[in-house]
Amino acid sequence: MASHLKNDIASTHTDSKDKDVLKFLTCGSVDDGKSTLLGRLIFESDNIYGDQLESAIQESRLYGTTEDKLDFALLLDGLQAEREQGITIDVAYRFFETGKRKFVAADAPGHEQYTRNMVTAASNCEAAIVLVDATKGVIQQTKRHSFLASLLGLKHVILAVNKMDLINFDNSVFEAISDSFRLFANTLDFDDVICVPICALKGDNICVISGEMEWYSGPTLLSLLEAIDTGKNNADAPFRLPIQWVNRPSREFRGYCGNISSGTLRAGDIVMSSLTEQRSEVKEIFAPNGNVDEAVPGLSVTITLTDEIDLSRGDVLTKDPHNIVPANHFASTIIWMAEQKLIKGRPVIVKFFTDEISGQVTEIKHLIDITSMMKRPGDELSINEIGYCKIALDRPTAFDNYNENKITGSFILIDKLSNETVGAGLIAHSLDRSQNIRWHGMAIKKEQRALKNLHKPCVIWLTGLSGSGKSTIADALEQKLFALGYKTYTLDGDNVRQGLSNDLGFTEADRVENIRRIAEVAKLMVDAGLIVITAFISPFISERDYARQIIADDEFLEVFVDTPLEICEARDPKGLYAKARSGQLKNFTGIDSEYQQPANPEIVLKSENKTPEELAEQVLEYLIPMTKL
Repeated sequence: MASHLKNDIASTHTDSKDKDVLKFLTCGSVDDGKSTLLGRLIFESDNIYGDQLESAIQESRLYGTTEDKLDFALLLDGLQAEREQGITIDVAYRFFETGKRKFVAADAPGHEQYTRNMVTAASNCEAAIVLVDATKGVIQQTKRHSFLASLLGLKHVILAVNKMDLINFDNSVFEAISDSFRLFANTLDFDDVICVPICALKGDNICVISGEMEWYSGPTLLSLLEAIDTGKNNADAPFRLPIQWVNRPSREFRGYCGNISSGTLRAGDIVMSSLTEQRSEVKEIFAPNGNVDEAVPGLSVTITLTDEIDLSRGDVLTKDPHNIVPANHFASTIIWMAEQKLIKGRPVIVKFFTDEISGQVTEIKHLIDITSMMKRPGDELSINEIGYCKIALDRPTAFDNYNENKITGSFILIDKLSNETVGAGLIAHSLDRSQNIRWHGMAIKKEQRALKNLHKPCVIWLTGLSGSGKSTIADALEQKLFALGYKTYTLDGDNVRQGLSNDLGFTEADRVENIRRIAEVAKLMVDAGLIVITAFISPFISERDYARQIIADDEFLEVFVDTPLEICEARDPKGLYAKARSGQLKNFTGIDSEYQQPANPEIVLKSENKTPEELAEQVLEYLIPMTKL
């Protein structure tokens, strides 16, 4: 065993910088032997240091599943919970190398509930090892992971039929499993599928040809990994440099920093901003070790240009447009990763490689059943579900098709309130809304309407539980404003449901869409110069924040009508609480649907001991200075 230990790091990595890197994924069902396989690969290829081996031997006695022998899986499973349960929960990444190549191996979890972890791992890989237990054959989880690998653009697949010792190294079983997988893989977008019989526990056909399977004439698993051709770093693809930072240490120097995602850059090349189409010549290229004449994909650089052009973080430098025309509307496949559901219309942050933009999913075209790979209808995504969706952004940005460029063709979705990553997306194509639809500026502006009306326009957004008194307060407030000569209009929840939103129900998704529509209408009314009063439960913070975002901050006034639930329920002017309590009315706010109180409203109205007129006066005192010209 000592022959497998690394002793001299410097000599081991001689000429290492000249080797290319293969990033590959291992995936399969629970207990198929993924961690054992990678541990064996690392061990047999002489990539274990003495302290690592000693630690693994000690932990094999505590957590191992191989009696008194070294449990190779423990070289991978890094979490205490994994070692105690004997499963992989998170993605474990390991580096090793041979005389021919460097490798970054990702050990993805096999459980269905950790599908999002597998997706994260696959998005950074170029090839996949799909493990199958020889005693079970191709099962549903095998198909799920293979489909996800194909969806995420992996082109090279090795089917490793493991635990051949448990079927007495039977060739006919191996051939049957291989034929079954190839038949299934024909429906996916792989360039090649190679099958190899192995026993990860004993090392058969991992790095050395097995003496137990003389009928197998193919290469070892390691030889297959060394031979995979991945197209050498996207160097021949169209040039892309997403700008991460504009470096201005002094007046004399302006550098544009970023990591080259594809293509090759040389001093003297003409580059172009994808957003403004301004062009300039590359003057110098600085890499981590100094000035270079040429830069390739994966290299972080700072470049200077001969001209000062309009470039900032989020822009993408190209040499020609090549399908990277900026847009603010696109179609994509979304993998949802959060416990809360994805609901169309709800605002999110869409984070590209170096750009972050507010946006929303405008349509869920269909869900993709990764068990059957069939499309099915749906209007929301739950955790680990995949959907084909349309996304609208608040402003245009530059991106590629995911199949052409994984880096500039992908994004993540971030929840605006928690700042947590909730989804990942693969861009299919632009929907070109920003190119075809533009705001048509009219001769008469909002400011001129305000002068005509003798007051500034704004939105007074009343929010609170049903029965809190929003509509009554709104009515009293509008009467007072009208008497003072203000130009007003009130949007009331029940009134809007008669027409604009009569196609919506009261599910969470419908409520989100209802408030989105109200916010857009209110925005138009503000442009018309009006003081707009809205009286809606609007139970979710994200939708109220969306309304505030699309309307100028000094034109938005959030008013929380803070009435305790028991008082609202005692009033129950429409008998809705009684119906909700009896189960006749579903998704009723305060009973079986959440109301999220405003965090920082401009005004809080305590309504239980005051009349609507007194509460309206309280709003009026705040409002009048705000609307003075």
